[in-house]
Amino acid sequence: MVKNFRIYKNFNLSKKDKEAIILIGNFDGLHRGHQKLFNKAKNFKKKFKLRIGVITFDPIPKMFFKKLHNYRLSNFDQKIQLFKKNYVDFIVNQKFDIKFSKISCFDFIKKILFNKIKPKYIFVSDNFRFGYKRAGDIKLLKSLEKDYGYKIINPSPLKSKRFVISSTLIRKNLEMGNLKKVKKFLGRNWCIEGRVEKGRQLGKKIGFPTCNIDIKNYKIPKIGVYAVKISSINKRKLKGIANIGYRPTFNQKKLILEVNIFNFSGNLYNKNLSIEFIEFIRGEKKFNGVLNLKKQIKIDCKKARAILSNE
Repeated sequence: MVKNFRIYKNFNLSKKDKEAIILIGNFDGLHRGHQKLFNKAKNFKKKFKLRIGVITFDPIPKMFFKKLHNYRLSNFDQKIQLFKKNYVDFIVNQKFDIKFSKISCFDFIKKILFNKIKPKYIFVSDNFRFGYKRAGDIKLLKSLEKDYGYKIINPSPLKSKRFVISSTLIRKNLEMGNLKKVKKFLGRNWCIEGRVEKGRQLGKKIGFPTCNIDIKNYKIPKIGVYAVKISSINKRKLKGIANIGYRPTFNQKKLILEVNIFNFSGNLYNKNLSIEFIEFIRGEKKFNGVLNLKKQIKIDCKKARAILSNE
């Protein structure tokens, strides 16, 4: 874990952060494919005694252009913690807007990379594109290495069987509820962080009090019931069951993530919780009355306890 980690909101770096190793990308979820890139950068850091910096974008350009909402695998705070664990010394969290999107690929290289960042090494993945209309690519960056004094490092992508591990692949598996594959690709369980909101207390009324979590811009996984682990600010890990869906038995229309924590009582309103998704249990369905719903929740809780007993 790096000490004295710094976050820049523009490209005006301090002297000590210039002439560093730079990784450029969204790094959403910082999965095992990304980690391969960061591990190689860590080796360069040790060998050449250089600092590691990351240039990343907010929002993710695809979210900006396509006006996407529920798309992210990780929020900003999660990314920062993951960067620190991967020996990153600083990041540039560049606001992605219309003005920035119109910078040409040549201006990005000359006016930003060369004039302001002055990197010794630039680490990028195969599918990296940059500049207005995504005109810039690795081929262009490599062709200008000697002109601007940097060296491009482009490790081969990490594959799982025939698939390249990517954020897109992980999103697809979340949509299918394939959490074992998601864990394999991320190198950890997928996790949502959010604030507990005041709800209609429908769970409490039927004997299963829940925390309603604001999922903001996170990717929506397969609708249904999950075995989960919950942790709060004090890092105490608890076990429980979560439902992400529309509560059709109560004729709700708003998507909600609600979590029932086993063997817990207390007020968690406005607290930030981390919800770790362990295994998909079943899809959401509309029950013929509250009694049938309660019966099913008891079955779900029993299944979740059995799953979590092995965790």
